[in-house]
Amino acid sequence: MTGRSRWLAVLALSVLLHAPAVRAEELLIFAAASLQDALGAAAQLYKRTTGVTLAVSYASSSALARQIAQGAPADVIISANARWMDYLEGLGRIESGSRADLLRNRLVLIAPLTAKVQLSIAPRFPLAQALGDGWLAMADPDHVPAGLYGKAALETLEVWRSVAQRVARTDNVRGAVALVARGEAPLGIVYRTDVLAVKRVRIVGEFPQDTHPAIVYPGAIVSTSKKKERARALLEFLRSVEADTVFTRHGFAMEH
Repeated sequence: MTGRSRWLAVLALSVLLHAPAVRAEELLIFAAASLQDALGAAAQLYKRTTGVTLAVSYASSSALARQIAQGAPADVIISANARWMDYLEGLGRIESGSRADLLRNRLVLIAPLTAKVQLSIAPRFPLAQALGDGWLAMADPDHVPAGLYGKAALETLEVWRSVAQRVARTDNVRGAVALVARGEAPLGIVYRTDVLAVKRVRIVGEFPQDTHPAIVYPGAIVSTSKKKERARALLEFLRSVEADTVFTRHGFAMEH
C-alpha cells in the first residue's frame, strides 16, 4: 500500500469513528392506559418489522386529550373513547382524515381472585348489597372513559343511584384494577382486557353491550406532528393482520 493509500484509509476510518450515531426513527404515541400491555407488544413487533421505535405515553384518555389540547408534542393519539377524540377534532388538534376506529373492548365487574361473591348483572341487581361496607373501584366516572362507560351501564340497569356515593375513583382504569387486586375494594368495573393482565382478580360478570355506548378505540395523527407520513404508516400497521394477532391475544377485538 502506498503512502497516499494508507493516508486515505486512515482518513476513511477516522470519518467512520467520529460520525454521529444515527438514531432510529422514533414516533411519540399518546395512548389510553388500558392499551399498555397490548400496544407494548405491538410496538416491539413494529420495531422489529420497520426499525421505527414507538415511545408511548400511557394515561387516561381525558388526561392525554387535555395535554394535546394544550400543545403537548405527540405524533399519534389512541383514545379509549370517541368523546375525547371528538374534543380534539373540534379544536383542530388531529389531522383531517386520519381518524380511524382501531379496537373494541368489553366492560366487566371484577372481584379479588379469592372472593366468594356471585352476582348476575341484570336490571336492579344488588350491587350495593354485595359491596357490604366496601367501595366500588372505578376510573373517574365524570371524565375517564372506563368510568363513563361503567356509570352509563349502571344507570341503564337502574343501579347507579344506590352506589354513586360509594365509588372509589381512580385516575385511570389500571388504578381501579389495582384497588381490587390489593383487596382494598371488594368489586370494580374495568375493561375485560385489564383482567387478562392481572392474576389476582376474576370476572364476576360481563355487562351487556346494550347497557353502555360501544367501547371503541379511535386513533388519529396529531395535527402538529412533524412525522405525519410515518404516523400514517403506523396507523395502517395497527389495522393489519399482524397487529390483529397481537391485539386479539390481549383480549381486544379489531375494528374492521
